[in-house]
Amino acid sequence: MMEDAKEKEKKSVKQIYISILALTLMNVTIIAGIGNDVQQAFYGLSSVTYFAIGAICFFIPTALVAAELASGWSNRGGIFRWVGEGLGKGWALTCLLILWFQTMINFGMGMPSYAATIMFYTPMYDKAVQFAQHPQHEVLIMTGFIILYWVLTFVATKGVKAFANVAKYGVLIGTFIPLALMIILTIVWLCEGHQPAIPMTPKGLIPKWNGMSTLALAAGVFFSYTGIDMNAAHIKQLKHPEKDFTKAMFISMILVFLIFVVGTVIIAMVVPENQINVIYTLNTVFRTLGATIGIPWLYMVLVWAGLCNVLASVITNMAGPSFMLGQAGGSGFLPHWFQEKNKHEMPAHLMYTQIAGMTIIAYLVKLLPNVEGFVIMLTQTITVLYLFYYILMFTTFLKLRYDQPNRPRAFKVPGGKFGAWFVAGLGLLSSIFGIILAIYPPAQVKAEVGSPVVYISVILILVAVILGICFVMYQLSKHHNWVDPTNKFAPFTWEIEGLKKPGKVSSNVPTDIMSKDQNPMGMPIKRPYSPDAQVSTKVVKAAEDNKLTSSDADN
Repeated sequence: MMEDAKEKEKKSVKQIYISILALTLMNVTIIAGIGNDVQQAFYGLSSVTYFAIGAICFFIPTALVAAELASGWSNRGGIFRWVGEGLGKGWALTCLLILWFQTMINFGMGMPSYAATIMFYTPMYDKAVQFAQHPQHEVLIMTGFIILYWVLTFVATKGVKAFANVAKYGVLIGTFIPLALMIILTIVWLCEGHQPAIPMTPKGLIPKWNGMSTLALAAGVFFSYTGIDMNAAHIKQLKHPEKDFTKAMFISMILVFLIFVVGTVIIAMVVPENQINVIYTLNTVFRTLGATIGIPWLYMVLVWAGLCNVLASVITNMAGPSFMLGQAGGSGFLPHWFQEKNKHEMPAHLMYTQIAGMTIIAYLVKLLPNVEGFVIMLTQTITVLYLFYYILMFTTFLKLRYDQPNRPRAFKVPGGKFGAWFVAGLGLLSSIFGIILAIYPPAQVKAEVGSPVVYISVILILVAVILGICFVMYQLSKHHNWVDPTNKFAPFTWEIEGLKKPGKVSSNVPTDIMSKDQNPMGMPIKRPYSPDAQVSTKVVKAAEDNKLTSSDADN
């Protein structure tokens, strides 16, 4: 009977595994999409340089650091696990709440713009452009999109397999196929004798200095690369977490860069800078390229295909942060109502709360008299919060290099301490640089907001409110018994080692061994370890090679 029960348990675990391909495409869905390329197309061929700078200064450091953290501390939790190991529980919870609020605000303020694009789902291109320039019945149309988002959230509550598949096929249909068509049709377009709207020479790669707006673009590129760490929430749904997560990170990094660069350059080649419109230029590109093969209405087909990418993005984003926060909540950080999971192990209450908040923000943005100013301030607020989140991650990485130097990692940022400081330092400087520029008032601030003082004050107040909620929630968790004794979070290593907060240890015991057969986080430690505990090099090597067995653990 016991053997049958164990066999059933093994089968149930296999049912929730996701592949490296699925995780890679979930990463790409969160970060990239050809619709994001339009804004950078204003800068022509020099956008390639901006994307390269963003990749070198922010994206690559983020991917390298997240890969090492995931390979050394692969227990459930993602950013919560990593920051909690290095900086403590309060900052760990803050990261998850920032991620959760960021997703809510970002989707909420972006929702009204979808209403203006509704006519592009028809073959009436000229009417679609007119409608986008002078939209009508926006609140009614936006309500339709909001209902769709609620339906997508319902799908996301059906479990990781459900939204992993939607993300996988959504990004294939909505991003990779349209991008492949863009490349093929652009070649045909050029062969027909059309001239690119930008000079395709090495000189075009050199960015032009336009004052602070030039630097603001660089910061915008940094922000466009954020999110590659978000799907660490699903690390335990991989068969070999340490190795598979690292592989997915680096494949994602290459694909995202190509999507950004190729899509942006094609848009800049086909549409002159003075005709670029953020709302519908991508449709103009598809229409122009489609006309080269006699089907100008191709844009409509690809608009519907792009909807698949939107669906994938919404499902992945609405599931990831709530899933991660819900997991941590069971360790005592959220009231029981938010912790509750459905039969698919998804925190449905938390997810529906997030989509409700998004709905409120969407209507608030649409009904305010000065929509543009409000959106600008919300955008900069989430930029500041998100980059602060990365400051915590890079700081954690450096602290763990010193506090837990012997902890086995299947992947390490190369170069020893110098390499660690160089990579994390680059990421830290990029994040700080982005925050400064996000707070710096843009040229149009007077027309849209009123004054630089109002602009900066509102952003700082909004950031303070969200960080204040994080602080209050953590303090409340310390005074309430919200721990779910059946939660699946392992204790932090410093808790197992008897420390009251993260500190320096010389232990080389792999985290998987330390967490084996432990009570869940928030419960008394079942098998304490010494901060100086050592295991054989054989066990360490097995952990780093991701070949740890139960007999190794016992030894």
